[in-house]
Amino acid sequence: MNRFHACLALALPALLAATPAAAQDPNAARNMVANCANCHGTNGKAAPGFAMATIAGDSKESLVQRMKEFRAGSRPATVMHQIAKGYTDEQIDLIAGYLAAQQK
Repeated sequence: MNRFHACLALALPALLAATPAAAQDPNAARNMVANCANCHGTNGKAAPGFAMATIAGDSKESLVQRMKEFRAGSRPATVMHQIAKGYTDEQIDLIAGYLAAQQK
């Protein structure tokens, strides 16, 4: 299985299960962010020397903007444009808020 398929396989179950009702779950953001761990590390903090950037601790506004750019296809990506298309604005906001609250 190549990296694209591995990332997609991890993201798909949460994308299918994520509904507006999921926003009422206090663990919804954390659970959605778990899909990011394969490429960006646990809670968005990549291990030293890891190829992907750490996204933990980035500003919420920046994270939201990047995710929406990936979703729109206006930001270059390998798999993020496909993953981002599965998230609503509300889910992107939850994910960005959770990641912004993490330490770099």
